[in-house]
Amino acid sequence: QVLLVESGGGLVQAHGSLRLSCTVSGRSLSTFVMGWFRQRPGKEREFVASITRSGDTTYYEESEKDRLTISRDNAANTVYLQIDSLNPADTAVYYCAAGYAFKLHPSPDEYDYWGQGTQVTVSS
Repeated sequence: QVLLVESGGGLVQAHGSLRLSCTVSGRSLSTFVMGWFRQRPGKEREFVASITRSGDTTYYEESEKDRLTISRDNAANTVYLQIDSLNPADTAVYYCAAGYAFKLHPSPDEYDYWGQGTQVTVSS
């Protein structure tokens, strides 16, 4: 009965910014460590960012960290991912994930629930 729904994707121009949202229903958001992943066509899903239950600690893919901000609003049961300085390489399906694991950075198989994904397309 836990459901994750992403929103905020779409077609955006390079050099712009985008904020994705993921709303969790069925359980309080504070139950979970939360993560964001992306998947480019024909490629494996890859880690983007994660955040602890209280939101006091974040973790980012190293090469992208200066462009990323993950945050959460537990009262609203929503986690966010902001991507700045978008470029065409950011084009992908973005997924949020929720996990019971008590880790800052679980591996993908340690997440328990996944959203359906939201498409982000960055044009030049």
